[in-house]
Amino acid sequence: MNKQIELLARQAGAAVQPGGELLFFGNTSIEKFAQLIVAHATECVRDVLREEDSGLTYAAAGQVQNRIKEYFGVEE
Repeated sequence: MNKQIELLARQAGAAVQPGGELLFFGNTSIEKFAQLIVAHATECVRDVLREEDSGLTYAAAGQVQNRIKEYFGVEE
């Protein structure tokens, strides 16, 4: 399992074996896991926006962030 995914899974309350195998998610932790992934994806958009040579506008960045949240059904 990717280290970043493992970290988010642990933050969401999943049990992860030392080798990275996901053991379980409770009913609420899978939703938390999705929220964490969406939060990190939208942060990536902000990171690109901060780069001087990205060419990404604030309006476009906001649209991408909103589309990600809508797609996954995650509210702020």
